[in-house]
Amino acid sequence: MSGAPIVIAAGGTGGHFFPAEALAAELLRRGHRIALMTDARSADYSSPAFAQAERFVLKGAGLAGRGLKRAAEGAVALAAGTLQARRLLQSLAPAAVVGFGGYPCVPPLLAARTLPAARRPATILHEQNAVLGRANRLLARGADTLALSFADTTRVPAGTTTAVVGNPVRPSLAGLAGQGFTPPQGPVRLFVIGGSLGARIFSDVVPEAVGLLPAPLRSRLSVVQQCRVEDLPRVRAAYEALGVPAELAPFFGDVAGLYGTAHLVVARAGASTVAELACAGRGAVLVPLPHAIDDHQSANARALAASGAAVVMPQPACTPQALAEKLAALLDSPEALAQAAAAAASLAAPDAAARLADLVLARATARRSQEVS
Repeated sequence: MSGAPIVIAAGGTGGHFFPAEALAAELLRRGHRIALMTDARSADYSSPAFAQAERFVLKGAGLAGRGLKRAAEGAVALAAGTLQARRLLQSLAPAAVVGFGGYPCVPPLLAARTLPAARRPATILHEQNAVLGRANRLLARGADTLALSFADTTRVPAGTTTAVVGNPVRPSLAGLAGQGFTPPQGPVRLFVIGGSLGARIFSDVVPEAVGLLPAPLRSRLSVVQQCRVEDLPRVRAAYEALGVPAELAPFFGDVAGLYGTAHLVVARAGASTVAELACAGRGAVLVPLPHAIDDHQSANARALAASGAAVVMPQPACTPQALAEKLAALLDSPEALAQAAAAAASLAAPDAAARLADLVLARATARRSQEVS
């Protein structure tokens, strides 16, 4: 491609950024040049893949859930970001622009459309969730291809060209696929993860639910739990009072290792978490974020539950007693844990990054062929 870069547009939460990072790592492995267009929130995000990429921070702000005044300010910022992105795209002359949803991908994708036809890059969107996000809904009809994580993704506009590739996960997590699951013979390990910063409901509910487990089961249990910084002292005190060994932190660097040693996971149902559970082959109790836009976490959770890989608990129903009953039914049954693990593993797409890279490069080649002709 004569050194023409692939521009990756992603930012905001890890749910958008981690798949972008996985694609970047795959493209770099193949020898391609990468440029990242992101937002201020992700400007300093530490990433081995993007450390090797040109990085541009664009102006912009989201519009969903804002008051009229802030929405107007956000629209102005997005317009400014689009002009900024257009100047950068003219200079970079990329082969393709790949957007991963959320407002940070809007300016680069809109800007790409405004370039002269002879200099217009291929445009590809990737949707991580089982419900097409609002930014991708806005951009889908003008994109060359919309890449999906779930075959049954809803709210895809009619006439959109789609391809199912799965949700790329970081190489360390993709490497868990196929490693199998060993049911507990004695000690039982529970991993509780609440998204990028931890979920307060798990700090509130999980220790109390553990306290309600039958004593013989509780005596075999150890917990690794992600907690917000402000919740650490009370959660630590709760487990100490129960005599349950617990490793607590607001962030875990070796998430792949923790999935690999867990017998059961309690988690939110973000797209990356769902994809990671499948690659790890681990059953889960999923508590979808109740205020997620378009309730996409519930849709993600249902996709796992339909195969038997997860139990879904709406947050209002996730009381200590109800959670204790779910945990006891699974943790005290090696057979149930093994069945859930096998169901999760059947959904794994460890090659999603490679499949998305193939798609991006094919669309870039097709676009260049059109220019030549």
